[in-house]
Amino acid sequence: MRERATKLTEGILGRKRRALAQAITLAESTRKDDMALSQQVLQSLMPHTGNSVRIGITGVPGVGKSTFIESLGSHLTEKDHRIAVLAVDPSSPYTGGSILGDKTRMQNLSRMEQVFIRPSPTAGTLGGVSRKTRESMLLCEAAGYDVIIVETVGVGQSEYEVASMVDFFLMLMLPNAGDSLQGIKRGIMELADYLLVNKADADQLKRAKAAEREYKNALHLLRPKYSGYTTETALCSALENQGIAEAWEHVSDYIARLKNDGHFNRNRKQQLVHWTRRLTEDLLLSDFWDREETKNSWKSLITQIEQGNTTPVIAGRELVKKFSGSSSGKSTG
Repeated sequence: MRERATKLTEGILGRKRRALAQAITLAESTRKDDMALSQQVLQSLMPHTGNSVRIGITGVPGVGKSTFIESLGSHLTEKDHRIAVLAVDPSSPYTGGSILGDKTRMQNLSRMEQVFIRPSPTAGTLGGVSRKTRESMLLCEAAGYDVIIVETVGVGQSEYEVASMVDFFLMLMLPNAGDSLQGIKRGIMELADYLLVNKADADQLKRAKAAEREYKNALHLLRPKYSGYTTETALCSALENQGIAEAWEHVSDYIARLKNDGHFNRNRKQQLVHWTRRLTEDLLLSDFWDREETKNSWKSLITQIEQGNTTPVIAGRELVKKFSGSSSGKSTG
């Protein structure tokens, strides 16, 4: 295992795409031997991580996230940036499979040597998003990618997890403001560092300008993320490549201000604490369900619940009590 870990580490530091892809596959695996190998690789690479700008991009389905990322990525490659795109890809709750269609949606970008695109399957859990996407992000940084873009599937609960792992959270909006505002939770809008009204082109331009005014008014009602900061709005057309350079300039200026004010490093430290807590919860949950005592008790309690002889709360407490007892027994034995 040590030899393979060394080979993968050297490959990633040598900017070998194949080694990076293999390491991410290990990070996404649920097999214990793969997880152990993945952690060896990550630990070796940690001194080479953290040197990127991490950007989260979200928006309702159909807003044009993939087109926007392709336009932004092309603009960044012209400025000699190396870009990694991690697209949080929903896994089927029935088959466990995921769509994994991101290279199809970003055909031009996927052919560029300085760009790495990788779908990050959720495996049906927000914890999966948190661990797998974060670890993939660190691996990409170690491979020399200086801009990491995390694309979410849409406006939902996973946005909170993505926002907790990036430096800048950008929300793409549609020109039909009224419809969009009704479908967006207030909390998610509060996460945004920047709102861009996409598809501001052709016959949509007038509606896009009206939408921008509505979004700007809505943002005035929300508390800013940092004292003295405001969440700005702007127009863009990813399809026609308009407003993309200006958007990146805004991101760069915002990140520079965060660093100057001390928010950048503070956020990174808070994100590490949040990540550690989530990982601890995931490990506890995995350990809980993997134990034979839990599996045997679960079968018995399910029968009692189905027959109406106990309640879910009582059954749950009994499971936790047995788990706590067996855990303390193992630690003292």
